[in-house]
Amino acid sequence: MTMKSVLIRAYGSNEQVELADVARPVPNANEVLIRVQAAGVNPIDWKIRDGAGQRMGKTLPIQLGSEVVGTIEALGAGVDRFREGEAVYAMVSSGGFAQYAIAQANHLARIPNNLDIVHAAALPLAGTTAWQALFDEAGLSAGQRLLITNSSGGVGSLALQLAKVHGAHVTAVASGRNEAFVRGLGADAFIDYTREPFEEAVGDIDVVLDTMGGETFQRAFKCLRKGGVMVTVVAFPQDEAERFGVTVKRSATLPSAASLAQITTLVEAAKVVPHVESVFPLAEVRQALALSEAGRTRGKIVLTVSH
Repeated sequence: MTMKSVLIRAYGSNEQVELADVARPVPNANEVLIRVQAAGVNPIDWKIRDGAGQRMGKTLPIQLGSEVVGTIEALGAGVDRFREGEAVYAMVSSGGFAQYAIAQANHLARIPNNLDIVHAAALPLAGTTAWQALFDEAGLSAGQRLLITNSSGGVGSLALQLAKVHGAHVTAVASGRNEAFVRGLGADAFIDYTREPFEEAVGDIDVVLDTMGGETFQRAFKCLRKGGVMVTVVAFPQDEAERFGVTVKRSATLPSAASLAQITTLVEAAKVVPHVESVFPLAEVRQALALSEAGRTRGKIVLTVSH
């Protein structure tokens, strides 16, 4: 059997991205086959297209897509926690932009009972990234002061809400057009980076969550108190810990049913609400990737998949 899947046969621009017919995968032991209904779009998708796939050890052709929502179509041997037809979501190693995708059973969680398919697609990768960076790496706790360098994006908007649930004081950095949005998510303080250098507007921060990298990552160190913690999900730290007298960690997001389950509980309690700005059909994946690459999305971009 065949299915539609988004893939690249060479690295480069969006011209390399195609919707092709490929063989429908079969789940091995401890895997499930998901009939995909929606898939979240993330910066890692166009970075892989640009050439990061090679650095990650992937082999061309590469099927794109790293998080999915759908129903279980088939169970591999040894899977007994789920049943066919259940609505689930998960991070996947590749192939999320497709009609069917393989996921490890121990990476799956049942979707929140108060979310539709599209909004559920905003959570698996972005939510897990935010959770692991804030709590597993930074050890964020109640009363601490947190600064998020892009508080309106897919990761930042969820991180802001997760931090508030856990009692942190959050300073949100974003453009002025997003001030009402991030304040609505619970931000205690707001800095419009287009009007003033954010690193001059705030100091004595306990934890910085960097989702931007580059110059923003370097400037954010000036906001940290001595002994503070910088966690980045994009940059590759060098000697900054010694130079600034802080702890620096790169958070490598790992699929985790445990992280997803905790996020699901908060979503069902209406304490965390995912925001989706744009929805595209799978056939318009190039437009979705271009919008993600432009870097001005409020919340998440989602692809819907028809069968």
